[in-house]
Amino acid sequence: KPRVSVITSGKGGVGKTTTTANLGLSLARLGFSVVAVDADVGLRNLDLLLGLENRVNYTLVEVLNGDCRLDQALVRDKRWSNFELLCISKPRSKLPLGFGGKALIWLVDALKSRPEGSPQFILIDCPAGIDAGFITAITPANEAVLITTPDITSLRDADRVTGLLECDGIRDIKMIVNRVRTDMIKGEDMMSVLDVQEMLGLPLLGAIPEDSEVIRSTNRGYPLILNKPPTIAGLA
Repeated sequence: KPRVSVITSGKGGVGKTTTTANLGLSLARLGFSVVAVDADVGLRNLDLLLGLENRVNYTLVEVLNGDCRLDQALVRDKRWSNFELLCISKPRSKLPLGFGGKALIWLVDALKSRPEGSPQFILIDCPAGIDAGFITAITPANEAVLITTPDITSLRDADRVTGLLECDGIRDIKMIVNRVRTDMIKGEDMMSVLDVQEMLGLPLLGAIPEDSEVIRSTNRGYPLILNKPPTIAGLA
């Protein structure tokens, strides 16, 4: 039975997609089979971060319309064959009206029962905000990874999302504190990871330091964790 984790934050730009890409490939590198789902409808970016944008020919919408098979929409990474990407829709496209959480429940069931075996992890990259796209993305999940940065706007949104996840029955929520700057914490210009943990009351999965390599990696479509030698955020 796969672990179905939704990677969420509420606030945009705190690092959900970067985390999904690097976490997914880290798990694949450890030998787990992983399917990463880009559930962001109009603003699809996970394919770019992974350097797979030229290989996405079909999306979940086409699978559901019967235009292709599920295995045709899954893009297998050439570096790690146990990592696959699935995009929900094409960038700038509108979703069909009836599309919602049921579609993702169908997807998870289809992945569980596929002939070559179920993936061990299904990571769902959740869109920013708390509208219909968010509700769709969290529907099939049984655990959540909440990404926050140590600033008050991100924390408020994270707190709101925690409440919504709990309302939806997702009790297993852990957090990653991203873009931490020790120099600013020392000067008391930034909350410490402990402060964040006390404010949100969630178990800490990890803290990731601010790292200029993240931008470089994003622009190259080459995930951080594959860098040799590894960078600080890649190691974290």
